[in-house]
Amino acid sequence: MNNFNFVMISAGFEHGGNVTHRHLDGHPNLLVYPFESQLGNRNFNDFLASVERVQYRYPEFPEGLSPEELYEQMIDEEMKTFLRKRNGSKFKEADLVLDEQKRIDYFVKFLKDNGTSRKTVIEAFFRSTFYAWENYYTEPKEDMTYVGYSPAIGIDADRMVRDFPNIKIMHIVRNPFSAYRDTKRRPFPLPLNRYLITWNIYHSTAEMYAKMYPQNVKIFRYEDLVADKEKFMRAVSEFIGVDFNESLLYPSWNSQEIKDMIAPWGTVLKSTEDYNKEIIGELTVEEKNKIVAGTTALARHFDYQNIEYLREYYAK
Repeated sequence: MNNFNFVMISAGFEHGGNVTHRHLDGHPNLLVYPFESQLGNRNFNDFLASVERVQYRYPEFPEGLSPEELYEQMIDEEMKTFLRKRNGSKFKEADLVLDEQKRIDYFVKFLKDNGTSRKTVIEAFFRSTFYAWENYYTEPKEDMTYVGYSPAIGIDADRMVRDFPNIKIMHIVRNPFSAYRDTKRRPFPLPLNRYLITWNIYHSTAEMYAKMYPQNVKIFRYEDLVADKEKFMRAVSEFIGVDFNESLLYPSWNSQEIKDMIAPWGTVLKSTEDYNKEIIGELTVEEKNKIVAGTTALARHFDYQNIEYLREYYAK
């Protein structure tokens, strides 16, 4: 088996994970998965199972399954919906040409050649996607890096590092005011109390793993992305081990710049500081007070009291 360069983006909901994912798209040395990389399956169940849906967790696979059965194990809802019932996909207008049977055939062959460990299943998932993606803007090469994104998967960093000792996990933290306002755009948003609990769980757990595995896990503030994209992306490039490229300065899909709204790739509509700041004003006073009460300790850890438009909430 050849080397597999692997980056996963993690974030809470509406924390800018999709935005960061779209900014990495188009880099000449990155193979960026087209949608969320929903690797999880229904066989994994732990004490955090009530916090996050199974498709956003790192999977476990039963023994004895065939490669074809392992392919179906991963929920991969956004991609499989697009391929199997395009009319039902929010990405139905996306210019993606991909033959699922070709993807399955490559996936099966890879596992037959390399075994069916969890590591090889995950590697086959990404390799088979780009093998079958017929109109991808560049030809995949062996030294390129595969990039996936799955909300909150950073809480499983220890199991990912176990499989891929050289993996890079970027965890994106965003201030809870802007993040909560954007999550309210969902048809079924989380209640504020639950949102605040998960905000604390996601980011404190990612911070723990960043301390335990500093070569593998790093936290990036979304506010730094929208404040100075070049500085932010140079830091990202250094962490994931690629050269800085101008394509990192704007969101894109299959290397084509997204000039207006980032939706449907995410509920965070624009990757600008003005947008991040202005939507805080759309929250009620009661919502703001609850967010302050629920997040101050961790927010100060991430130095949010020194960001101008958050200072009034977190200054001591």
